[in-house]
Amino acid sequence: MNQTEIREFLLLGFQNIQIFNRVLFVLFLLIYILTLISNLLIIILVAKVSNLKSPMYFFLSQLSLSDILLTTNITPNMLQCLITGGHHISINGCLTQLGFHCISSGAECLLLTAMSYDRYLAICDPLHYISIMDHRCCLLMALCSWLLAFLPLTVIILLVSNLHFCGPNVFDHYFCDFGPLLEMSCSEYTVILFVDFALATPYVLFPFLFIIFTYISICITILSISSTTGRQKAFSTCSSHLAVVSMYYGTIIAVYMAPSKGQSINVNKIMSLLYTMGTPFLNPIIYSLRNEEIKKAFVKWTSIHSKRH
Repeated sequence: MNQTEIREFLLLGFQNIQIFNRVLFVLFLLIYILTLISNLLIIILVAKVSNLKSPMYFFLSQLSLSDILLTTNITPNMLQCLITGGHHISINGCLTQLGFHCISSGAECLLLTAMSYDRYLAICDPLHYISIMDHRCCLLMALCSWLLAFLPLTVIILLVSNLHFCGPNVFDHYFCDFGPLLEMSCSEYTVILFVDFALATPYVLFPFLFIIFTYISICITILSISSTTGRQKAFSTCSSHLAVVSMYYGTIIAVYMAPSKGQSINVNKIMSLLYTMGTPFLNPIIYSLRNEEIKKAFVKWTSIHSKRH
């Protein structure tokens, strides 16, 4: 009770590798710029090119929006940590960063689930695909993904905002992650951990299980196709999404569900980098390299603009 309550944290970033900080600054800045450009390009192409008006590309544009929010919420502060050796952030600023992190991560999980359902209908029930996945249904699913992402945010931020932070104020991370933030508190937070676990089940575990179910059904349907060309074409339509799901959920499980005891803070930082910077950077690359329609749409869009100028 006699401890002084702190008002801000000092984010250390990557203190143990200061000799490489300037190199990392240039590298992460380049990755961040390319992430913004590639994801914005996908959003523009889906909005402007008529060939990309299908539900799959609509959800892809929403995923790109989520990736932009996820990386923009964290990367600028991390870059400041690298160049100055640390970054001061207020308690409210830390809660705001945690809030946007919850929104973007929750929306990403739900949007990946919506995309898997879209692929399931397209391959397993093609006769009813157009009637079910119409424009209204796509808008409703995307809107629900974003709105539902706000629900855990409201509960978690309300609970965390009632915690007391008495020091020390040195935060050995590059952003206000949930677990390390709780460990900085001098209040009892067992109830918050229980609530977080209860919320993670419907927002992470259930979507993940649903995605697994849809892809089992998709694989069974693809294997039943007699034509080799037909099997390859069916698999190519969902292989990119499967790669993105595996990468995103793999890193999420490694960071938040693997035992943290005995795991160094630097290992946790590196694993966190994989989904806060790695997946937003790689997602558009994976979809673009394996998708001829996006390549053709980009060529068409650039040729139209070059003729105008």
